[in-house]
Amino acid sequence: MKKLIVRIAEGLGNQLFMYSHAYALSRELGYDLFLDNTSGYFKVKNKIRNYELDKFNISASICDDIYKFDNYSKDFKRKFLKIFDLIKNDKSFYLEKTDKNKTTSYQNSNKHIFSDILTTEGYFQSEKYFLNYSNDLKREFIIKNDYLSKNTKYINLLEKHNSVSICIRQNRYSEGKIKNQEKSNQFTKNTIDYVKRSISFLKKKVDNPVFFIWSNEFQNLNEYFNDNKYIFIENKENKSLNDFNLFMYSKHFIIGPTPFHWWGAWLNNNPNKICIRPKNINPSNNSDFWPDKWISI
Repeated sequence: MKKLIVRIAEGLGNQLFMYSHAYALSRELGYDLFLDNTSGYFKVKNKIRNYELDKFNISASICDDIYKFDNYSKDFKRKFLKIFDLIKNDKSFYLEKTDKNKTTSYQNSNKHIFSDILTTEGYFQSEKYFLNYSNDLKREFIIKNDYLSKNTKYINLLEKHNSVSICIRQNRYSEGKIKNQEKSNQFTKNTIDYVKRSISFLKKKVDNPVFFIWSNEFQNLNEYFNDNKYIFIENKENKSLNDFNLFMYSKHFIIGPTPFHWWGAWLNNNPNKICIRPKNINPSNNSDFWPDKWISI
């Protein structure tokens, strides 16, 4: 049996990118897909995030422990194997390539020869990797009912109105071990400026839009969005999953510069949705992060 093992890490949005790339690659290569759900989280600096793909109806299974590198001794072995892999013809690791500035773009895998046990590592934040499997992935990324709130208040509001989903991530650079509050504040300011421009654009395209705002931190947002056309989505229980589920009921999107909201817009099935994305803000190191069809503002 040929196995493709994807090393999952980071937050939910990035987990979905990692899975989607591996899903498409496994289908193209004819490999069985497995998940390494622990190696990306055992280090202290990575414990601010949690593995969340088990909350979805995904088809892949967790790999056996022998394929994991989820402690420091195993991780040292992994680094050695990756160096040795450089001189092998049949690669055991498929790594996302970055340049000296740590930027990347879509890369075709067809030129590679792989061993029967292949591990993928990287973000692969572009729909170009998995666009041919979009219908499959939309079925894979349905959240299990056990994790969803039974309160339908927000669902009713989103369906009732010409709803526009807005996502504003705060404290982007002040989480984790290395903190830069000034950079975080500037990122939030740039996001809000872009959102304001996009709102003006959408008001000319959509009749009576109502704007629904998602955020990881609502403090001070009332200063910018303070009339009855703005509704704040404030989930308390299983916040990330319930926030994510509500994206499915929005009619249109002003997509925040975050993989989390990227996926909400991408998975949404409204055939008439308008998707706006920031022209000058890219939260990813991947130059192909934004889909070509989304409107740039």
